[in-house]
Amino acid sequence: MKVTILYFGRAAELAGRRREEREGQSPWKVGELLAELSLSYPHLKDFLPYLAVAINESYASRDQLLQDGDEVALLPPVSGGEGSFVALREEPLSVDEAIGRVAHPERGGVVTFLGTVRSRTEEKETLALHYEAYGSMALKEMGAIAEEAEARWEGVRVAILHRVGTLHPGETAVIVAAAGPHRLEAFAAAQYCIDQLKERVPIWKKEIRPGGVEEWSRLP
Repeated sequence: MKVTILYFGRAAELAGRRREEREGQSPWKVGELLAELSLSYPHLKDFLPYLAVAINESYASRDQLLQDGDEVALLPPVSGGEGSFVALREEPLSVDEAIGRVAHPERGGVVTFLGTVRSRTEEKETLALHYEAYGSMALKEMGAIAEEAEARWEGVRVAILHRVGTLHPGETAVIVAAAGPHRLEAFAAAQYCIDQLKERVPIWKKEIRPGGVEEWSRLP
């Protein structure tokens, strides 16, 4: 099987190319392809964990299987301020990734907030929530929020990740991670980010209830 690989931003610089074709044996996972690339391009190796991967213009997990003819894009983080990270994802979010984006030996306080799908909203049962975003604007606004938090609390770095698509009760819809020299700055930055996200970022959700009832709303 053969796939086309597209490199963007810093990934293109480290690999020394913007496009190439690779052949592999089926089944071939995204993670296995990345491991192969780390051997081919040693300078790219340390940067690979920070990359998002898209297959045929849709975000993909490291465990997703590749198909013959797939187009695989290696996407650097979309940043707000230096060190911050924001992302919209269709695949499940990782707390470890969020913490890894902000952790540093000089930042002794690390705070994470997870927003998960509830099974009930007041007295109404929720079967699922469907999240939709105005993607480019949402990322821009999330980056601005991250930049504001990092400017307001000295030494703080934040990561904001939000899912889109259909989620079921118990699944994580949003993660905010903040790391700072002390816990007070980290707590304050994390709260600021989630409050501003709900107020400013163009993300909507549709509640899916028993009996085929569906209702759209903006994030509360």
